[in-house]
Amino acid sequence: MYELKVVSRFAAAHQLKMVAEKCENLHGHNWRVEVYVAGEALNSAGVLMDFGEIKVHLREIINSLDHKFLNELDFFADGNPSSENIARYIADTMQSKISAPGVRISRVGVWESDDSCATYSVA
Repeated sequence: MYELKVVSRFAAAHQLKMVAEKCENLHGHNWRVEVYVAGEALNSAGVLMDFGEIKVHLREIINSLDHKFLNELDFFADGNPSSENIARYIADTMQSKISAPGVRISRVGVWESDDSCATYSVA
């Protein structure tokens, strides 16, 4: 199994419902995102997938989140824009953009601070 990782960042605000009182207030984070792409076999060029392609797809997703109030985005209309749900959103959206055969998103980690991270692992 091969696994590639690409890291990106964005800044955004959110409000979380039904969690710690402090988090129910409007607040923001400088998020760090780690996307892992996995596969069993390398292509004819000897790579799993071009890092540049992964970065282009991730940049598109990050641009849709950067400097936004996450509660107003359609994906989070029925739930909290928590770190967990942001990781799932990025994983699902990235997977829909990956066309290389045998390559899949294996996990996405979303850091809301230097010491707090949620990871969504794709089965």
